[in-house]
Amino acid sequence: MITTAMIVLFAVFFGSLVIGIPISIAIGLSSIITALVITPPDVAIFTITQKMVNGISSFSLLAVPLFVLSGNIMNNGGIAKRLVNFAKVIGGRIPGALAHANVLGNMLFGALSGSAVAAAAAIGGTMAPLEKEEGYDPAYSAAVNIASSPTGMLIPPSGALILYSLVAGGVSISALFIAGYIPGILMGVATMVVAYFYAKKHNYPVAPKTTFKEGVKVFFDALPSLLLIVIVIGGIVGGAFTATEGAAIAVIYPLILSIIYKSITLKDIKDIILKTAVTTGVIMFLVAASSAMSWVMAYTGIPEAISKAILSISTNKIVILAIINILLLVVGTFMDLTPAILIFTPIFFPIVTQLGVDPVHFGIILIFNLCIGIMTPPVGSALFVGCSVADVSIERVFKPLLPFFAALIAVLFLITYVPSISLILPKLLHLI
Repeated sequence: MITTAMIVLFAVFFGSLVIGIPISIAIGLSSIITALVITPPDVAIFTITQKMVNGISSFSLLAVPLFVLSGNIMNNGGIAKRLVNFAKVIGGRIPGALAHANVLGNMLFGALSGSAVAAAAAIGGTMAPLEKEEGYDPAYSAAVNIASSPTGMLIPPSGALILYSLVAGGVSISALFIAGYIPGILMGVATMVVAYFYAKKHNYPVAPKTTFKEGVKVFFDALPSLLLIVIVIGGIVGGAFTATEGAAIAVIYPLILSIIYKSITLKDIKDIILKTAVTTGVIMFLVAASSAMSWVMAYTGIPEAISKAILSISTNKIVILAIINILLLVVGTFMDLTPAILIFTPIFFPIVTQLGVDPVHFGIILIFNLCIGIMTPPVGSALFVGCSVADVSIERVFKPLLPFFAALIAVLFLITYVPSISLILPKLLHLI
């Protein structure tokens, strides 16, 4: 049964993708057809329907659309500009200062919105004209923006980490959030190192000197926005509220700020809610369909079979983690982050836990891998948005992106084989 089920499931799934069927439909269709092959029709339809409904019947999952709404509000509420100004001050007088400001802006805005796409659009859209005026190569500027936009998927609050927690069976969201800080910062630093050497080589200008008075003013302009991180993450880690309740605060707080800044109107709110509803519908259908696929795989023993196949190659943890990293990097090139989390967490999670890898550590490895995936063709969402706001083609951007890929993959393997990078903060706070 397992061989037949595996052939049918993957043949229908990948066949559907090849002919252009949306991935959520492909997941659901392959699950239903496989269930019909291995169980009677009435049992298959009833069970698939039940698993899809149960898959989205989770209070914790409510945090995801709330964080999406929060990101959309911030993307339209004037917060990005204040964070960019603050990032320019932090960037200082070093070659390629505007590029470094772009990276820092993405780290700050991404941490607030939890969205690589929102960061690439908001920060990249603000920085691209400024960099063009200073004589930066638009392809280089776009590459910097694209490479740094996924940092917010690791620096909390992060919807991706919440999804991983749910699929992995309730791994502590607080521990995952805190574990994401150092890897997320390392991702940003690696991007800045590459940007520095490129800027040095091409003699890009440094930023004008900022006076202490100007720096203080910029800091206080950005402070209300920065406080969101302190309020949400501090409240979750401190036990004042859950991740879902923190997500609700992450909606109300930037909405109030945007109203105070007079940068959002009633029409904007209507459009934001509509956009959030569409995005939420896509995510929830993906979760529901993936829950059905997870049941089919578990019922037929596919994860165990894949686990045995991988462990038959080697039982060495270093080798297995390298294989998983390579597979996830490949997966990330043709599958978006959300479905990849939902599909591959149930497959790889039992393998790594059997090898003694901490579930929190593996969550960071998984998300870091898929962060690289969303900046790669052919389906990298951050790649398309970054190219769009910079008004350059993917062909032009791909070459400048290559050094960033190399740097991020190096950081990925560092995080993989040095678990303390991810786990030191959760351990210090007694979260694990």
